Amino acid sequence: MNWMLEAKFHVPVLLKETIDLLRVKPKGKYIDATLGGGGHARAIIKAGGEVLGIDRDPQAIKYARETLKACPIPKNLRDLCLPPKVTRGNFKQIDEIAQKFGFTEVEGILFDLGVSSHQLETAARGFSFSLPGPLDMRMEPGLSVTAADLVNALNEGELYELFTKLGEEKRARRFARAICRARRVKKIETCEELTKIILANASPKARFERIHPATQVFQALRIAVNDELNNLKEALPKASGLLKKGGRLIVISFHSLEDGIVKRFFLESERKGVLEIISKKPLVPSKEEIRKNPRSRSAKLRAGERKK
Repeated sequence: MNWMLEAKFHVPVLLKETIDLLRVKPKGKYIDATLGGGGHARAIIKAGGEVLGIDRDPQAIKYARETLKACPIPKNLRDLCLPPKVTRGNFKQIDEIAQKFGFTEVEGILFDLGVSSHQLETAARGFSFSLPGPLDMRMEPGLSVTAADLVNALNEGELYELFTKLGEEKRARRFARAICRARRVKKIETCEELTKIILANASPKARFERIHPATQVFQALRIAVNDELNNLKEALPKASGLLKKGGRLIVISFHSLEDGIVKRFFLESERKGVLEIISKKPLVPSKEEIRKNPRSRSAKLRAGERKK
């Protein structure tokens, strides 16, 4: 599987920085809790690490199984390293999954949060305001509530609260009111329909801003549908507990709500003497990386090392 084909699924963000911080050891065990297209996992395997990859998305699991199977292990380690293990699951259950696969004392754990390129670019998944797909946004098909369910069932006050808290949207009241008005005429079922409502109620200036007016509304709906923030809060302490002394936890986030949770977790863990924060300020992509992959522009990487 060549890089260009892999990139169609997901382009790994801050790849070099992540691998440098993990300090991959030959035969060391590493968990990629958000496997996606397997870009970070491939780099860990190439450096001689043994990988357990976890993802909620069955399409990601299917893709990663094929790509990681073909990933070259260093010649001097081929008879020593076990092949990568790939499993479908929610990272909030990382402790149970790690126990099942024998990854209870590991050298490093990675969380690359957010949406994969594949999810954004597949219209049928309903993540993108620029594609005419169903308003879905579920990262795993078994979830019972879709974004369309929320848009059509929540009242104006509930939509306002959702867009404000999870999307940090300043025009939340205006958009919530417009959605309620529009759905009286017709149920809102597609990304295109919701985007048109938002654009029609955005200021003329907002339509020409760098960030699309629908970005934060779509973010809020996606976070709510997948319960992303609660999952993260539950997963981080479990992940920390799986690290060996000296093991490292790397988290890449893409918006302030995620980053706030990660920052507070690292600060509290350092206060308790459990983790040491490696860098006081988060690492961000270089201008060159942003030029090659514009979606990386909001990424922030935080890292901590297990002290006891």
